[in-house]
Amino acid sequence: MKTKKYTLLGMLIFLSTFLNAQGPVNSPKVDEMHARKWQFMVEKAQLTPKEAEVVQPIFMEYEKAVWSRHQKDRAFFKSAKERKGNTKPDYSALNDHYAQLDLVQGQLFKNYHLKLRKYLQPETLFRYYKAEREFKRKLLQDMPPRERHDSRP
Repeated sequence: MKTKKYTLLGMLIFLSTFLNAQGPVNSPKVDEMHARKWQFMVEKAQLTPKEAEVVQPIFMEYEKAVWSRHQKDRAFFKSAKERKGNTKPDYSALNDHYAQLDLVQGQLFKNYHLKLRKYLQPETLFRYYKAEREFKRKLLQDMPPRERHDSRP
């Protein structure tokens, strides 16, 4: 279970790093990525036009919240790496921040889930979540190997 959790966290950090290389939150590249992901999910989850219309604002709100959070986390880890002189990073603060990442991400997802389940039947919601995992997997598979290794926070 922990391995899956760390794998998912790693993929999310990787995705955020990849998207961060594309530009700021409202850049066309990030918006394009959200649009591609949305289209993929609508198709794979087999959402009806009515479901897609209702769920899309929830999806975009979640994506932007996650993206914003990743931007803040990336900035924190980047600043932690920029040490003055020969001093070591504050590993205690880094560890606490890593733990906080999981809590915040979990709360964002919980809120997302609670909103989605109001509008989607359980089977449809399951397909929706599965489509989201497939999109992440496809994104990682399509990425050149060099970029996969350069994504550390």
